[in-house]
This record gives sequence, C-alpha cells and structure tokens, in this order.
Amino acid sequence: MELDFERCYRAVDSRDQRFDGWFYTGVTSTGIYCRPSCPAMTPKRRNVRFFPSSAAAQRAGLRACRRCRPDASPGSPQWDVRADVVGRAMRLIADGVVDRDGVPGLAARLGYTERHLHRMLRAELGAGPLALARAQRAQTARTLIETTGLGLAEIAFAAGFGSVRQFNDTVRAVYGAPPSQLRSGHDTVVGGAGTVTLRLAYRPPLHAAALLDFLARRTLPGVDEVVDGTYRRGLRLPHGPGEATLSPAVGHVAATLRLTDLRDLAPAVARCRRLFDLDSDPLAVDQTLAADPALAATVAAEPGVRVPRAVDGFEIAVRAIATQQVSLASARTTLTRLLAHTGTVDQEVVDSESVPGRRKLLDQQEGSRGGALHGFATAEEVLRVADSGFRMPVGRRETIRAVARAVAAGELDLEPGGDREETVRRLTEIPGIGGWTAGYLAMRALGDPDTFLPTDLALRRGAATLGLTDNPKTLDEYAVRWRPWRSYAVIRLWRSA
Repeated sequence: MELDFERCYRAVDSRDQRFDGWFYTGVTSTGIYCRPSCPAMTPKRRNVRFFPSSAAAQRAGLRACRRCRPDASPGSPQWDVRADVVGRAMRLIADGVVDRDGVPGLAARLGYTERHLHRMLRAELGAGPLALARAQRAQTARTLIETTGLGLAEIAFAAGFGSVRQFNDTVRAVYGAPPSQLRSGHDTVVGGAGTVTLRLAYRPPLHAAALLDFLARRTLPGVDEVVDGTYRRGLRLPHGPGEATLSPAVGHVAATLRLTDLRDLAPAVARCRRLFDLDSDPLAVDQTLAADPALAATVAAEPGVRVPRAVDGFEIAVRAIATQQVSLASARTTLTRLLAHTGTVDQEVVDSESVPGRRKLLDQQEGSRGGALHGFATAEEVLRVADSGFRMPVGRRETIRAVARAVAAGELDLEPGGDREETVRRLTEIPGIGGWTAGYLAMRALGDPDTFLPTDLALRRGAATLGLTDNPKTLDEYAVRWRPWRSYAVIRLWRSA
C-alpha cells in the first residue's frame, strides 16, 4: 500500500487523531513507532518512515511507543469498508482465525493458496499473516499483563503463544521491555478469574445514544440488555461462552469481558468493536452525508452516528427473518419462544411475553442487571427445535430452517470474513429471503457500509420527514449521492422516522 510521505508527515506534524490506525510512524533514530497523533516532539523528516500496519513496523525492528501506545489505536477503517480478499483476511485475523487454525485455515476460509495470500498481504500491509497475528498476540498479552493478576506463563498461552520463551522474546521485541516490567506500575482489576477490563478506542465523534437506542429496542431477555447507558450481552466464543459489558465514554468504550477461556480475548474484543462499529471513520461518513442539504441538519445535530452491527451473523439472520412484516415487539415475543425451546432462556420469561405480562417483562429487563446472559442459539440448536411447535408463520419458520441448515453445513458464511457478494447471492436463493432481508444482513452481519433499503417502510417515512421522496425507486436513485456510506444514511433515515 503506497503511503504519500508529505500527507503522512503533515498529519504527524499536526498530531491529527483522524489518521490513527490508518498508518504508523517509524522513527529510525529512536527505534520506535508511534500513532500519527503521538504527543512527542515531531521527528525530523530524514528519520521518519511510514508503515501501513503495526506488524510492518515491528518487522522493521521497531518497538511500540510507550507514550502513545500505537498497538491500542483504532483499527484501520478500510478493513471494514473493503470487501476484497485482504479486507476479509484482516477481519478474520482480528477474530483469531490464525491463532486457532493457522495460516492454512485462514487460506482455506478465503479460498486461496497460502503462498498467494502471503503475497497479497505483504504487498498491502508489509507483513504476512503470521506477522499480523503476532502483532495481535502481543497486544493481547499486554492487555492481560496490565489488567489481570494471571501468572506470566498463563498469559503466554492465553495470548496464543506456543511457549513462554516465544512470549518473552516477542514482548521484548515489540515493547522494548520484559513482561514483568510492563506489569509494574499497573493495578490489576479484581473481577474474578477470566475477567478482563480494557478500553476500546475509537475515532470521535461517537453518537452513543443512537447506538444504545437501536440496541435497546431489539434486546432479547437472557441474551442482551441496556441499563443506565451500558450494554450487556452474552457471547458465543471459540473456546466457550462469555459476556461483554460495554459503556461508552469520552474517547473510548469501557469494556468488561468475562471469558471462560482467556484465549478468547482477541475474538471477544474484535466482536465488540464490530458491534459498536468502532473502527469506522465518522468524519469521512458525515462529510459525505452532510453534503446533501436534506441530511445536513441531522448530521450537524447528531454527528458520529454508527451502524450497529453484530457479534453473530446467524443471530442477525434469524432476527431479520422473524421481523419480516411484524413489529419489533411481536418479533421479540417469537424469538424469545424460540430461545426457550433451545434452552437459552427460561420458560417463565416466555410466559411473561404475553400481552398482559408485557410490563412484567420490561420490569425484569430493567432489573436484570448482573444476571447471567447467554449467546444466541447456534444454527445446530435452531435446527433441532425447528419442529417443536413454537408459534411462527410456516413460511418464516421454513426460511429460518433453510438458513440454519446452510450455516450448519458451511454453505453460507454470515460472518465479516465472508464474501459479501457471494453471501448475498446465496441468501436471495433461499425461499423467503428477498432484497430487504439480504440487504439488512449485508449491512449488519457482513458490515457492508454501502447498503440501501429503499423498500423499508420506516426508511421511507424518515425520508418523507426530511422532505425527500418516499417512492422506493426514486429514493434508491437519489441515494446514489450518499455512496459509499448508504448504510449510515439508512440509520439516519430510521432515526428521522
């Protein structure tokens, strides 16, 4: 990836936070690499090199700056935007695929040979998949060192290292200090075994109220909840169940992760960042949308609106199908019954979903803070109970069965590492899934920033509120001016409705 020296150097000289995560500044005279916004004195031009990834800087023999902590900066937004092989690879690496399945597993998921994948990543990022995974392991190790009371040997294996020696060598190379020195001066947070607290950085602004409002309207008992400005949800992770508590704050989202196995730290962090869309570039999005007079006022009033995404693509698929042609409240009742059949929630919660018990359910949700939450049912679990008689129109039930069958068989990839075009094509081949459902999944499950839903009733109402046409065809043509950020326009039109 070509980095324009003059543009990058101007960003460093002005300490522009907008470029954090886009590139990294290497200083050859000190042997360190930094964020563009590092508060240290601007290095001389002759001593500066720019890198497209922290892994590339580490391969060049540089260690991470202890002042600006470039390894903890927001991820590059281009990996959320790009749907090509490199973008998909980066999302899979962030989710820990290399640590679990190795480079052969990553290559198999992408449908390329290891050699060709390595060549593409080197060309774009200056480092291959192993180096990129190594950089992530180093960041995971540092988080565990500074926020838990685990022994260093335990941390080494939890972070994905093959040996304690490899762990020690990597930490020294990346941070210029042994693990024991990184721990000194940091008070560990006591939260029980498997509990990790950390800050999830983002590029401001972040309209947290819009995120929480969207999620609060769609919470499911026993799965997720929003209480006092904090979102909690259960997680299904590669090595066991977990739970995330996310509280938006100035400059970061405070996260508390409760994990069955600490090897799931990196995947849990990646999924939480994905859910809150923390790697996006809100200034670029808002600049494009604000150029349209119809959206200028809402962008000025609510800067930094994100697209609430997903920790589980299959979950979003089932939610979307259950919501077809019914209200959110009705869909929640149906989904709660489904989860009760799979054993995810208790039957008494289902009973409270009756119309007379609606207030009881809401009271339970408001008062459930601290209660155990579980991840959504898996495709295999849904298949097992699909004929159990829970109330749902036959057509929708069959559609959910078809999606579950395809996901369980590995024929449908609803995670961010999947091929977006191929996934949408396969979705629309399933009876009961049309353009709206496929588009909704592309936007929330696959992370497509440029999906538009012109037939959506709420979207059309929002458009009319802003003085735009509510004719689907005309509105779809009009929305071309919002590219490549039409998914963000969808959220804004929904809010206007």
